[in-house]
Amino acid sequence: MYSDDELYHQYLSGDQSAGDSLMLRHGDALTAYLNAFLHNEQDAEDLMLDCFAVVLVQKPKIQDGKFRPYLFKVARYKANHLWKIRIRRNEFIMENSMEDSFPGELVSPENEVLKNERNRILQQCLNRIAPQYREILWLVYGMDMSYAQAAEVTGFNHKKIDNLLYHGKNQLRKELEKEGITHADI
Repeated sequence: MYSDDELYHQYLSGDQSAGDSLMLRHGDALTAYLNAFLHNEQDAEDLMLDCFAVVLVQKPKIQDGKFRPYLFKVARYKANHLWKIRIRRNEFIMENSMEDSFPGELVSPENEVLKNERNRILQQCLNRIAPQYREILWLVYGMDMSYAQAAEVTGFNHKKIDNLLYHGKNQLRKELEKEGITHADI
C-alpha cells in the first residue's frame, strides 16, 4: 500500500488512478469532518469534491507527511467560508463516528437504543461547549489526528492544541455530568 506522499507524487507524475486512490482513502473522513461543521450531507459532499479539486487540479507543493493535514486545512477554510455565508455559528454535530460496531457484530435493540441515546446526549453537550473546543475534540478524537496534524489544520501551535483539548474535555465532562453521565458511563 502506498503512502499519501507516494500517491500524490504519482499523481503529479501523471497517474490519474493515484488521485482516485487518494479520494477513496480520505473522501469519507473528509465528508464526515465537513458534515460535522455544516450539518448538511449534500454541502459536505460538494465541499469534499471542491477540496480535492483544489489539491488535484491546482497541484500545490505539499511537504512530505503533510498531505492529510493540508487537505483538512483546505476543508476547514472552505467550510468556514460557507459557514459565514449560510450556516449559524452554533451548529456543530458529531455523527456516530466515535463508536461504530465491529463488522458482523450483532447489536441488540436495547444496546442500539442506549447507544443512540448516548450519542444524542453527546451531541447536545458538544453543541453547548465553545466552537473551538468542539473542533479540536473532533479532529483529535473523532478524526484520530495527532496534535501536529490538528495544529496543521487549525493553524494553532502544539501548546494551544493541548490547552484547547484540556479545557474542551473539562467543559464536555461538566456538560455530560449535567445530563447524569459520569466518567464511569463514558
